[in-house]
Amino acid sequence: MRGLNKKRLGDLLVEAGKITEQQLKTELAKQRVSGIKLGELLVQDKILTEDDIMDVLEVQLGIERVYLDMIQIDRRAVKAIPESLASKYILIPIGYEKDKIKVATNDPLNIFALDDVSISTGKDVIPVIATKKEVERAIDKYYATQYVERAAEALSKSQISSAVVQEEEIDDVKNAPVVKLIDSVIKNAIKSNASDIHIEPFEKYIKIRYRVDGTLQEVLRTPMDNLPALVTRIKILSNLNIAEKRIPQDGRIIMEVENRQVDLRVSVLPTIHGEKIVIRILKKDSFLLKKDKLGMNKDDIEKLERMIKSPYGIILVTGPTGSGKSTTLYAMLNELNSSETNIITVEDPVEYMMDGINQVNVNMKAGLTFANGLRSILRQDPDVVMIGEIRDEETAEIAVRAAITGHLVLSTVHTNDAASAIVRLEDMGIESYLISASISGVIAQRLVRKTCSKCKEAYEANEYEKSILNLDKQDDLKLYRGKGCTYCNNTGYSGRTGIYEIMEISKEHRELIQSKGGTEEIKELNLKNGIRTLKMACSDLVLKGETTIEELAKVAFLKE
Repeated sequence: MRGLNKKRLGDLLVEAGKITEQQLKTELAKQRVSGIKLGELLVQDKILTEDDIMDVLEVQLGIERVYLDMIQIDRRAVKAIPESLASKYILIPIGYEKDKIKVATNDPLNIFALDDVSISTGKDVIPVIATKKEVERAIDKYYATQYVERAAEALSKSQISSAVVQEEEIDDVKNAPVVKLIDSVIKNAIKSNASDIHIEPFEKYIKIRYRVDGTLQEVLRTPMDNLPALVTRIKILSNLNIAEKRIPQDGRIIMEVENRQVDLRVSVLPTIHGEKIVIRILKKDSFLLKKDKLGMNKDDIEKLERMIKSPYGIILVTGPTGSGKSTTLYAMLNELNSSETNIITVEDPVEYMMDGINQVNVNMKAGLTFANGLRSILRQDPDVVMIGEIRDEETAEIAVRAAITGHLVLSTVHTNDAASAIVRLEDMGIESYLISASISGVIAQRLVRKTCSKCKEAYEANEYEKSILNLDKQDDLKLYRGKGCTYCNNTGYSGRTGIYEIMEISKEHRELIQSKGGTEEIKELNLKNGIRTLKMACSDLVLKGETTIEELAKVAFLKE
């Protein structure tokens, strides 16, 4: 192991002029009581930042500073030490230098940690420094992926993979390779902030992919022989019929991951090569966003507030599957939820259980449809009614009449923009005068990926990009994109945000709807009233550097 300066962190910080002797004495006294490391205590008490401490260690000890989010970690090095050791000392191997192993840690003065790594690997250790959060993120990412790969390899080698797996076998052997693989795949997906897991059978292999920020990423391929065990295990967890392989099935799994419950919705679909499984990951924190966290600008929030303050009327949220409609509905419900308000929902399925709100799950087999549920709800003296989706004329008609008779109704329809929602209701057979009298507003939305903050870089826009943004081709324009780093899995994007077109229904709108005005006429009125289109909303984010021209292109197909 490379020799380190024997001085303690406190002495180094005093020598560097970062803290005084008195501050050091005060913090050391606190440390004896709390047991917290000195560096963490200084950051906690806002005397220094973690970067201040990193700078001192780098200069005083001559230790290299690394940014783990920006470098490619050698997976062979990660495999050299167990996760238990990495988690205990908050460190991670990042590669090799000649015959030595390089280890990133936020505490390079911890000789015991470096000695344990040296003993475990049989190699001298070269410590490098990184922030605690960077190291913890790297541990989560690289060890989770490693467990998935090991579990898949163990399953492939086991006899259980190609056999017909019975429920008793799985339940009796909690450490069976198939159990470990499924647990690893789900936990890794949650840590990766995936919204869906796809387990797809092909002729010679099974492909496992995660949908992260709306884009599918392949994480594993495993032999086709493993399919029966995988499918059976998931069916058992979601209480599905393991003997039925000819028809689609839907189920649900409630799992505890890192001391929190995660709701998983399972869909099984027979394909020509076997049963394909998609697992939807529903997280509480993704649904219970407040309105100011949805990505709306100040004007949008003000429009939304005016709409939900209305004691009656229909507010529709529109967009394709996966555009964040449910999140917007739950944000509105969260805003309306109070002890003075009776809120009842009818959903298919209930995606998140909210305290203080009466939620009804659609049950088609028992005859509990949206329309039937809605009829019953209206006898329950509601103030606010939320319908998961308006799919047919019967549901639309009851929703309209509920709005006219003094109820606030929230719901969704599948249309590309706000103006098309009006025509969609007309296509369902609702009279124009009823739509005009009942609609309060329509929110059209999409989700776009955000440029990764870690690897964002500026570049000069070309003529094509300026034309998409409706700007003069002669003007100088800097745009931003992510060049790709380990933090964003080399995608250039990290996280998503919403873009919105909020059509607040004015007197002019009501007159136009009643006279059976078409989609294009409503769009023209929207532009006249200063309502931003989805393309305009996304263009604003591109110019701010929050997303890219490629994301804009996905919504720019809308005719505006």
